[in-house]
Formats: sequence, structure tokens, C-alpha cells
Amino acid sequence: MTPPEPNPISASPSTSTSGMAQDILHRVVIVGGGFGGLNAALGLKSAMREKRCSVTLIDRTNHTLFQPLLYQVATAALDDTTIAVPLRSMLARTPGAYVLMATVRGIDRDRRRVLLEDGDPVPFDTLILATGAVYSWFGHDDWVERAPALKSAADAVALRDRLLLAFERAEREPDPAARRRLLTFVVIGAGPTGVELAGAISELAHTTLKRDFRHIDPQHARIVLCDAGPRVLASFPEQLSAYAAKRLQAMGIELHLGAGVTALDATGVQAGDRRIDADCIFWAAGTQATPVARWLGVDGNKRGLVPVNPDCSLPGDASIFVIGDASALNDEKGKPLPGLGSVAKQQGAHVARVISGRLAGRPASRPFRYKDWGQLAMIGGSSAVADFGWIRLTGRVAWFVWSAVHLMLLISTRNRLVTYIQWVAAWLTYARGARIITGEPGPRA
Repeated sequence: MTPPEPNPISASPSTSTSGMAQDILHRVVIVGGGFGGLNAALGLKSAMREKRCSVTLIDRTNHTLFQPLLYQVATAALDDTTIAVPLRSMLARTPGAYVLMATVRGIDRDRRRVLLEDGDPVPFDTLILATGAVYSWFGHDDWVERAPALKSAADAVALRDRLLLAFERAEREPDPAARRRLLTFVVIGAGPTGVELAGAISELAHTTLKRDFRHIDPQHARIVLCDAGPRVLASFPEQLSAYAAKRLQAMGIELHLGAGVTALDATGVQAGDRRIDADCIFWAAGTQATPVARWLGVDGNKRGLVPVNPDCSLPGDASIFVIGDASALNDEKGKPLPGLGSVAKQQGAHVARVISGRLAGRPASRPFRYKDWGQLAMIGGSSAVADFGWIRLTGRVAWFVWSAVHLMLLISTRNRLVTYIQWVAAWLTYARGARIITGEPGPRA
């Protein structure tokens, strides 16, 4: 498919209705400050310095987040500030770069404006939508409160509080049945997030907390990993999936596979024909797109993703790009690109090159080509799995590779240093330094 010709670049200065004077030529607005949106903004730094464009980055939070390590915040291994960086600090030294902390409610394509929940619309000449994906409870909205997911720093801190409070309440609970329910943790979804979360909960209960209590033994905690599919880590080769399952079971984690969750209430879950009584249930199953397709007035695919041209632009409108988990694009072999941070990062950088080329008078857009660097998953107990296509690793070697890659991908030098120190301390002492309950205990869910 040949991408449509880009819209002409505006040659007249403009002033944003949000009150920010802009004395440069072309207004680029980016919605979403994750992997894709931030890399697009960073890729346009040269164009901003040359006063060819301005960039306004809009996000609901004031920070960008390294989501692959969220589960470590949720299980008290890391502090949330370790994996987050303020967006303004990333763009503060670039003239023409603006950051808005706001929630988008729609796109006015006719008038070329981004509509906000509060405040004036933000006009654009070129728009990049990098809003990512959100978890889907498959139509069971009543499950959201009982089975929280892990998508933001606030989610991770709340999940950590919920997890640690379970042990605190079990310490005071005289009824054995209620205590067993408090010390049963169910993770729904056996993809990388679910596997990593289950493994980290096991390490927390069986190692970190084992001497912290007097009336309960945290090592008696029960961790159950459920999935409707027949194996864990279904996106990995079967050899690595089998290794991961064996390691999880060796860590005391029960695997309940091949049976989807059909009911979920205040005292547990029903998975297939099995009832699991549990106070703490965590959701790591399916995802769905944010409402980008609805904003744009286009038909999304069955998951709500927006089909895009090979250069990531919207069919029929070359001035709008959709990247990352919000877009649907196939690779050279016709296989849909995976919902990975590496895809979003590469697409963000690609779109920045396309826009920079147009601003410099080079209108031709090259198609996006994804470089697959492989996939990794931490299991726990100093073991992991890694699939690079040409080589597959398991155990401690894969764990070292996983650690090195994630340190390298962290956004700032400070984050890398602090994370490394905390990891080394945890490895040497088997302790997790972020075991702090910050929320109000409140009533039981």
C-alpha cells in the first residue's frame, strides 16, 4: 500500500488557543507520553531547534513510566520514583517543546484540534496519537475493583498496599479459613506480566517476609496463576514456555491453565470447574485499545486498534499518525506487530523522521520496518527466559541478560543507578526495601 501524499506544511506562524505563543512554523501535537510519544518528541528536537516546528506533548500524568518494571513496584522491590521520569525534565532544554498535563476527550479533525476534558482545545498541523492500550475485563466491568490491573504508577502503589495489607490482616485474623483466604493470591493471565507478577509475589512471601510475622508464616501463602490458554507465556516458543512453567511450580506457584475465569466475587474466583477462595486477585489478562478510533471517527479492528498506512499515518489523512498499542500494522511477513514497548519506541522515532523530512522538503515517507530484538520474561528465583530468534536462553544466564537489557532501557542515568543498587541489595540480602503501606487501610474489599 502506498501512503497518501502528506498535507502541505503550513508556512504561517500560529498562536495556540491554550495561551502558549508559538513563533515557529508547524504545530506538532503528541497525545501520550509513553514509549512511542516520548520518542517521537525526542526525535523532533532538531526540527524544534531549527525552528521548523513546535511540539506539544499531552499526557494525563506529568511523567513517563517504564512499564516493564511496574510489577516490581507492586511487589515492593522498587520504589515508584525509580521507574518514572518527569516529562518536563525530558524536554525542558528544547525551545519550542511544551508539555500539558491534561485528559483528551476527542479529536476535531475538521478544525484540526485536540479536545480536552478541561481547558481550551489544542490546535495542530500534525498529530501523533500514542495513547497505548488499557486492560480489558471482557465486558465484566464489575470485576475491575475486585481484580485490579497494573498499568500506572498509581496502580502499582495501590496493588502493593493491597498485597502487604493482606499479610497484616492475616496476622490479626483468628479464623483459620479467613486467614487462608487472606494468604491466597490469584493472578489472572499467564503472559509476561502475569508470570512476572506471580513470581515476584512468591519471592516476597517465601523469602522476604518469612521472618517478619509472629502469628502467621508467609511461606504458607498460596499463589495461583490462571489462564484460559493451555500454557504460560504463549507468545514464547514452547520450549521456553515449558521451562517457565516448571520453574514457577518449583517456586510453589499453582498453575491453573486451560480454563477461563467465569465468575469473580468478594471471596474468590471461579475458573472453569474450580473455585479458588482468595481475598487478593490481580488482573493481567487481555488488553484493548484506548478510544482513538472513536475520536477519529474511523472503524477499528476487532480489538479497537486503528489500521494505519505503512508509514504509520492514517489512511486518507497523512497529517495524523497512530503508533504503538493504539495502531494495527503488519510486518513484512504479514504478521501483526506485537504490543511491545520496542515497537512503540521504534514507531515514535520513525514518525519523527517522517515529519522532519516533510518539514525539510522531503515528502516521500518510507514504510516502517520493525527490528525485532527478541522478548524476555522474568520468572523469579534468579531465573528468566529470553528468545532472540537465533538463540534461546533460560535460567541465570537469561536473568543476567534480562537485568542488563532493562537497566539499559531505563530512561535516565539516575533511574539506572538507583535500580541497580536496589537490585544488588535485594539479591545479597533477600530483602525488599519498598515494603511501605502508603494508603489508608480502610475496610476490606
